[in-house]
Amino acid sequence: MFIIEGNIGAGKSTFSKLIRERLPDANITLEPLNDWQKQVYGQSLLTNFYQDTKRWAYTLEILTMISRVREHINLQQQKNSIKIAERSVYSGHYCFAQNSYEQGFMSQMEWHIYLQWFSWLVYNKCQIPSGFIYLRTKPAVAYGRIKKRNRHAEKTISLGYLKQIHEKHEKFLIEKKGLFPELAQIQVLILDCNKEFESDSKQLNKHMKQVQQFLNNHANNKKQL
Repeated sequence: MFIIEGNIGAGKSTFSKLIRERLPDANITLEPLNDWQKQVYGQSLLTNFYQDTKRWAYTLEILTMISRVREHINLQQQKNSIKIAERSVYSGHYCFAQNSYEQGFMSQMEWHIYLQWFSWLVYNKCQIPSGFIYLRTKPAVAYGRIKKRNRHAEKTISLGYLKQIHEKHEKFLIEKKGLFPELAQIQVLILDCNKEFESDSKQLNKHMKQVQQFLNNHANNKKQL
């Protein structure tokens, strides 16, 4: 299983769909945004989070963790030789949930409850992924893309918040700080996604070649074991 990671606005959904076109035999799982964007009891949790972060941080992080673990389990049970997911329970924890706690959006009690669930679910239900594909994007570029796509739930996202999430991704995928040992050993393919790739065939082909080589290297290493 390989996981596509990156900041909000990095182009993960678009990139995942383009991989699906290039690798039709692969099982591609998109981030289950509808699980927390849809109206629940007359409310959208994602919209609530951006409008009143401290009130809704714990609720949203628990819900997204459950959704991502469920998708992770479903994908790891599939028999496809190539399985790719958009975002993971790991970035949910190391980037978003940790940031919410450090910024004071979650209380000490909420954080400890979250950690108990995260530790139990990840260690008991989730197989370690084969690799991460990091769509590395500058916060200002991601912010511009968010404004351009103009999603209702994202209207109040600030550049400052994107900078915080970017720093968390860097620590998670580049510096690998604070990860449990098995996760720290996972290889990371870093793609510079500051340039538009959906409409630039040259840039897209460059990324896809790197992804294909990354997948092939893993397959070859696995055969040698």
